[in-house]
Amino acid sequence: MGGDIVIMMLGVLIVLILLGVHIGVALAICSGVGVYIMFRGNTEAALAIMSNTAYEAIRKDVFAVIPLFVLMGDFVWRSGAAGDLYRICDRTLRRLPGRLAIATIAGNTVFAAVTGVSIASAAAFSRIAYPEMMKLGYKQSFALGAVAGSACLGMLIPPSVLLIVWAILTEMSVGALFVAGIIPGMILALMFSAYVIIAAIMKPEIAPPYDKPLTDPTSEEKRSELIGGLGILALIMVVIGGIWLGWFTPTEAAAFGVICALVIGIIKGMRGKEIVESLYQAGRTTAPIMFLLIAAQMYSRLLALGGGVNYIQGIFVDLNLAPFMVILLMAFIWLILGMLIDSISIILLTVPIFAPLAMAMGYDPIAFAIFGILVIEAGLLSPPFGLLVYTVKGSVDDPTASLKKIFMGSFPYFLLILAAAFLVLALPITATLLPNALI
Repeated sequence: MGGDIVIMMLGVLIVLILLGVHIGVALAICSGVGVYIMFRGNTEAALAIMSNTAYEAIRKDVFAVIPLFVLMGDFVWRSGAAGDLYRICDRTLRRLPGRLAIATIAGNTVFAAVTGVSIASAAAFSRIAYPEMMKLGYKQSFALGAVAGSACLGMLIPPSVLLIVWAILTEMSVGALFVAGIIPGMILALMFSAYVIIAAIMKPEIAPPYDKPLTDPTSEEKRSELIGGLGILALIMVVIGGIWLGWFTPTEAAAFGVICALVIGIIKGMRGKEIVESLYQAGRTTAPIMFLLIAAQMYSRLLALGGGVNYIQGIFVDLNLAPFMVILLMAFIWLILGMLIDSISIILLTVPIFAPLAMAMGYDPIAFAIFGILVIEAGLLSPPFGLLVYTVKGSVDDPTASLKKIFMGSFPYFLLILAAAFLVLALPITATLLPNALI
């Protein structure tokens, strides 16, 4: 009976989402109605379970990680350190073919380690890197694709909001998932860079060679870049290194990171107005995520009470599909959902079902988590509603930068992300090596 109710509520959930109801509201409605039906109309019992679930959902200190990392990233962005980082990468990599695109990838790789949000990276490098690539005659779709594609690294390289949400839903260690994303993130960045170099060699017209730095910085600009570049590297060492070496819990590392980012921002010229705006922006970004997490915990409670996971596992068993075919089906569902809704909502909808199913089939939970994040990242570039594509479109001050050109330019990155995802699944050690060393 419980399994039938869960399936019925899943159907209602899908209908509500297709009708345009906010994902958090849809989750809360279906969870509340489902629990009410399970308790045979006992309103008091249903409300007690839902209220207790909502309270338990956000009382853990691990939830403080999300607003703290968002705030840390906003401080770094407003300080101008992202621009410093890009110019340093440009001068370091200037002898490579397609160097500005590679500098964009390198900048996003490092910037991702202090933001945790791909949208922030896409918005930043749309304004910083795209104009410079166009000045040097880069093909427009190639330049746009480099910005949108490399921004996906923000969801994988720690600290990542998606990794935090995944860890909370599956009750895994946030620190373990953070360090698990480092090697796959580096592999993906190298794959992106290799693609740019090969494409620039094969078709020089898409990335004309130019081995001089973009600008000859003054001594004051060099000092500013040094502060920004070294500040970001120090921040990464403090946050990620502190977690890896066991000096901090993820929550403590996030708090210390905010303090360090604030110091960098003040040295770089941030003052009261910018600091207050960063606080407001962190709140605006975090509040919807927290609401979604509360609704998702209600949804997970419905699945648990109704035996939904076991019921759905039984459906897959009855289909007699090989484990790899089940994984392919999960990836297909993630990509389809990526065309329609945002990444956090995808995780909230599917992970409570998919993660236990993958573990039951013998897949390593850490490797599966990184695989899932990568596939969901690919969804950020999927037409017709790839979130990063629209972010780049909205951030680039160029009316000729059409959605079609951004989708076309980012398609190779979409394929590379999927290749990296299945590489992690085939070689779980790429994701588990660092977490095992941490234990």
